[in-house]
Amino acid sequence: MAGVKSLAKDTAIYGLSSIVGRFLNWLLVPLYTTKLTQGEYGIVTNIYAYVALTLIVLTYGMETGFFRFVNRDDCKNPMRVYSTSLISLAVTSVLFIVAVFVFLTPLSRGLDCAEHPGYIGMMAIAVAVDAFTSIPFSYLRYKQRPVKFAMLKCLNIGINIGLNLLFFLVVFNPEIGVGYIFFANMLASVVLLPLLYKELTGFRWEMDFGLLKRMLKYSFPLLILGIAGIMNQNLDKILFPVLASNMPDAYAQLGIYGACCKVALVMMMFTQAFRFAYEPFIFAKNRAENADKFKAYSDVMKFFVVFAMIIFLGVMFYMPILQLFIAPGFRSGLQVVPIVMIADLFFGVFFNLSLWYKLTDKTIWGTWFSLIGLVITLGMNVMLVPRIGYMGCAWAAFACYGTMMVVSYFVGRAKHPLRYPVKRISAYFIGALLLYGAGMMIDAGNDWLTMAARTPLLVIYLLAVLKFENIPLISRK
Repeated sequence: MAGVKSLAKDTAIYGLSSIVGRFLNWLLVPLYTTKLTQGEYGIVTNIYAYVALTLIVLTYGMETGFFRFVNRDDCKNPMRVYSTSLISLAVTSVLFIVAVFVFLTPLSRGLDCAEHPGYIGMMAIAVAVDAFTSIPFSYLRYKQRPVKFAMLKCLNIGINIGLNLLFFLVVFNPEIGVGYIFFANMLASVVLLPLLYKELTGFRWEMDFGLLKRMLKYSFPLLILGIAGIMNQNLDKILFPVLASNMPDAYAQLGIYGACCKVALVMMMFTQAFRFAYEPFIFAKNRAENADKFKAYSDVMKFFVVFAMIIFLGVMFYMPILQLFIAPGFRSGLQVVPIVMIADLFFGVFFNLSLWYKLTDKTIWGTWFSLIGLVITLGMNVMLVPRIGYMGCAWAAFACYGTMMVVSYFVGRAKHPLRYPVKRISAYFIGALLLYGAGMMIDAGNDWLTMAARTPLLVIYLLAVLKFENIPLISRK
C-alpha cells in the first residue's frame, strides 16, 4: 500500500501539469466556440489530430526506451543513456522542421490550409520542440522531481493561455482567427527550451551508437504501438471531413464533435496524469526483490478504475454546469460525452495492463493490440460516420479501446499471470454505471435541483468504496 500511496502522490503532482493545466486550457473552449465558427473550430480539431500523430512519430518510443535502459541492472552510466536519447531526438526534430518548410506548400494544400501555410509552419516548430523536450521531462520523472516537472508544464500552459486571452480578447482580428491558436502554441513551446537549461547542461553530450541501436530496437514496437494508439484517438478527426463529405457542413460537424469531446477531456486528463507517474513507478518497482510489488500492481488497477468512475459520475451528474463551457451552437453533440469517457477509461485500463509486456521486453504485443484497435477504429468509422456522423466516431472509440482492453487482459493472463481483483473492479464499474442510469432518470424540472438530487448517488458510491476497501472516513492518526 505504501507504493500505491507514493504513486498517488506523484500522480497528484503530475496532475498539476495534466489535470489542472488541461483544465485551464479547457476554459479556453468557450472563448474559441464564441469567437470562431463551427467550421473554423473544425479546422483546429483536424490539424491538432495531425499534430498528435506527428508528435508520436517524432518521439518514436524513446521516452519509454529511456526509462527501460536507465533502469536496467546493467546500466552503469545513466547519463550516457540520457545523452544518447537527447542527441537522437535533437537530430530528428531539426530534420523534421527542415523537411516541413521545404514542402510547406504541398503540405498546406493537403491539409486544406493552402491560403494559410503559416498554420502548418508554426505547428511544425511547436511539435518538434515538444518532441525534443520530452526527454528532459522524462529525465525529471526519472530523477523523481515531479514538482519541477509540473511547474514547467504549468508555465508552458500558462503562457499559452495568456497569449490566447491577449489575442482573442484584446487584439482579435477575424481574418487571422485560428492562426492565433497556433502562434500561441508555438511561442509557449519554444519558451521551454531555455527553462530546461540545467537539464541540458552539466554533463557530457555523447552518442553511443551501440546503445542507440538497442534502444531503437526496444522502442520501435512502441513507436508502432504509439502510432496505432494515437490513430485510434485521432483517426476519426483526421478522416471525418472525408467520410462525412456527403454532409454540406462536415467541418462544422467536426467542430461540434471536437468541442464536446473537450467536455469528456476530464477522463483523459486523469489518465494522462496517471501515465506520467505509472511508468517510472513500475520500472522502479520491478527491481524490488519482493512479492509486494505484485499486490501494488493489483491495487493500482483497482483504484484507477474507482477514481475514473468517480470522475465519470461527477461529469455526468453535473453536466448542466459543464455544458456552459461550450457555446450553445456546439451543444447538440453532448450525447457523445459518456461514450467517449468510458472509452478513455478502457484505454487507461489497457495502459495499466501493458506492464507485463513492457517489463518482459515483449513490447511487440502492445503493437499487435493497438493494431487490432486501429482496424476496429478504421472499420467502424468508415461504416458509421457516413450514416450517423460524429456519433459513429464515439462508438468506434468505445469499441476500439474496449476490445484492446479485453484482448490484452486475456493474453497477459496467459503470458505473465498477475492476479487482478476482477470481480471487485467489475463491481465498482457496473455499480457506477447503475448509479449513472439512476441519475439520468432524475429530472426535478430545474437544473440546480436535478444536480442536488443526483449528488446523494455520488456520495453513496464513495461511501461504498470506503466501506469495501476498509478505508476510514476520518484518519485516526
